[in-house]
Formats: sequence, structure tokens, C-alpha cells
Amino acid sequence: MTDITLLDGAVGQELVKRSGDSPTPLWSTRVMIDHPELVGKVHAEYFRRGASVATTNTYAVHRSRLVREGIEDQLDKLIDTALSQAQIARRGTQGRIAGSLGPLLASYRPDLNPDPLDAAAKFAELVGLMGDQVDLFLIETVCSLREAEGTLRGTANCRKPVWLALSVMEDDGARLRSGEALGDIAPLVAQFTPDALLINCSRPEAVPAALEILAGMGLPYGAYANGFTHISDGFLEDAPTVDSLEQRQDLGPNAYAEHAMSWVAQGATIVGGCCEIGPDHIEVLAQKLRSAGHRIV
Repeated sequence: MTDITLLDGAVGQELVKRSGDSPTPLWSTRVMIDHPELVGKVHAEYFRRGASVATTNTYAVHRSRLVREGIEDQLDKLIDTALSQAQIARRGTQGRIAGSLGPLLASYRPDLNPDPLDAAAKFAELVGLMGDQVDLFLIETVCSLREAEGTLRGTANCRKPVWLALSVMEDDGARLRSGEALGDIAPLVAQFTPDALLINCSRPEAVPAALEILAGMGLPYGAYANGFTHISDGFLEDAPTVDSLEQRQDLGPNAYAEHAMSWVAQGATIVGGCCEIGPDHIEVLAQKLRSAGHRIV
């Protein structure tokens, strides 16, 4: 029997779907502004389905994104809403709250090359706003070594566990989306000593090769993959909306759970789902973990 941390699935995508509103470049942040109660409902459902961690709806809450909409002054309020909704949802559970730190400028855009020192200051601000209300920080969808350095510098003194989640190429789990070798993250891991290494927002088929590399770095590791057919060119434009991405039709709850159980067989102790992986997927995965004799913690 192995103790497995079961993350939730998609939060942002689930909010967009449940709101029924047209997608905007603000993504789930817009939904949280218009329907804050939906955030807590999504977290609560994931807990009911078996997840042991709620990932806060703060992935896209960055000044660099809010300023385009003229609402940069709402940063503190948005952070507070996201955290309070997660806190409400976990009442009466043993669940933990992971403070999500998404890419500073855009997802899947290592070409934007944010300066690590500048990025560190911006992430440190978020850490300061979130630190008292989260159990750990989850750095998500890191696509290059430069992005990794900025986020790791920004979380270096947070006094909470830090989990670093990296995103790899569609058909090559041995390379970050920047094209850099995944193994080249090792010096940054040694310098900043995160508490776990993960693969996220990548095709599940690319995960096994990536986990082989992470397994050699001496830290707990795991994965939570996405359910997109591919990352379209339209989504790589400035200020994209999620309707430019297509959901896979061959990755239902059972199919996804089989992928995740194979990661556990590789030694992963943290699993869950990313975009397009919803509550049904997490429920089936929880059932399969328990049936295999694992304990969800």
C-alpha cells in the first residue's frame, strides 16, 4: 500500500463550462468575478469525489493579465475570493489547499522569456498575499528553465512546501515545451530544493518518459495531465480564449485513470488531472487507487 496524494482536476476549465458564459482572455478569473460561488462549488465537488487537495483559482490572477482589462487594482480582492472559496469548500474535510501559481505572462509560451529576477518579485508578491491561507504552493505549467528559475526564486522564502509542475512537449516527454531537456532542470532543483516535482498540462502519453527523468532527482514526483487534442496555434496568440482548444473524445474517466495508475506503478505518489479532466475522472481514479490498496492522503 502506498500513500497517494490525489489532486483535483481542472478548476479553470470547469468554471468556464459551468458558468455558461462565453470564454474571455481572463479565463476563470472572469468567471470568479461574475460567479464567485461557483469556485467553492467546484472545489467542494472535487473533495466529494475523492480529491485530497483543492488547487486555488489563482492560476491566471497576475497583474500582467489584469492590467489588460483595466482591473489591476482588484488583485488583492481576487486572491482573497479564490482563497476564501477554497477554505469554505474544505470545511469538514481533511483536505489541503494548494496555492496555484500559473505562468506570469501566458501558458505554453516559453518564447516570452520573462526575466527571472523580475518574475521572482512578482511571484513573491503573490506568495505574500496567499501564504497564510494555503498549505503548499503549486507552481504550474512551467515550460522553460527560465520560467522555472523565476518561480522558484519567488517562492524561495515562503515557509510552505513548494511543488514544481513542468509541462513537456506533446510527443516528447523528455523535453520541456521550450525544447530544453527536462533533465536540465536538475541544477535548479538542487539550488532551490522544491518539495516535489510534477508533470502537468501535457498529454498523458508523454508523461511516462518524463517521470523516468524526474524519478532520478530524489524527490517525490507525480503528474496531472490535460485532455486537449493538442495546443493549437490560435491559443499561442496574444490574449487567447480557451475555445481555441479542443477536448479529446478518447480520454474518458476510465481511460484517464489507466494512464494515472501506470504513473503510480512508476513510483508517482502525487496524481490528479489538469484541463478537461473533471470530477468524473477524479472519482474513478480515486476508486481505482483504493481498489489497488493505496491510501489517499
